[in-house]
Amino acid sequence: MNNKPLIVGGLLIVLVSAFVVGLIAGRSSELHSGTPAPEPAQAPALPAVAIVPGPASQQIDAIRRGVPIDQEAAPPAMARVENTDIKRNRAYPMQPPTIPHSIDNYQVDKNSNRCLLCHSRANADKFQAPPISVTHYMDRDDQFLATISPRRYFCNQCHVVQTDAKPLVENGFQDIDTVLSHGKAN
Repeated sequence: MNNKPLIVGGLLIVLVSAFVVGLIAGRSSELHSGTPAPEPAQAPALPAVAIVPGPASQQIDAIRRGVPIDQEAAPPAMARVENTDIKRNRAYPMQPPTIPHSIDNYQVDKNSNRCLLCHSRANADKFQAPPISVTHYMDRDDQFLATISPRRYFCNQCHVVQTDAKPLVENGFQDIDTVLSHGKAN
């Protein structure tokens, strides 16, 4: 097994040599026969069409925000994280709550989880933060653990901060309570 790198290197040299020899042989037969190799087929030229950009709502790529594809757009301003510490309503059952504060410079890795400083069951009252749900202490077999389940340890998998960014596309989503209240009004 100590010769494995030598064997792999030798095989690579043989393969490259065979490729080069085949390439040279193909070129020399083309030169001796006098007939050039056939040119690859080219697609017929398409007629030039002037592209007129339409309204942003009719464009395919909403991220370009109405700027034609052949022009460079100025980037939008960076969105600011909402830092209100106000608990938001959830739009659907079992939706992970959003994070109502900035989490810049929070360390969440296998050795440390900054979220647990305030949201652990032991500290939630002291920091007036909502405690972590009991579901985060359950393993995949619904058995309760003494600590946070490893599959629920990385908070940013499900929980996200909110920003004041302008939506890329229109969104007419209504939660079930709104839909039901409109149905009763009619």
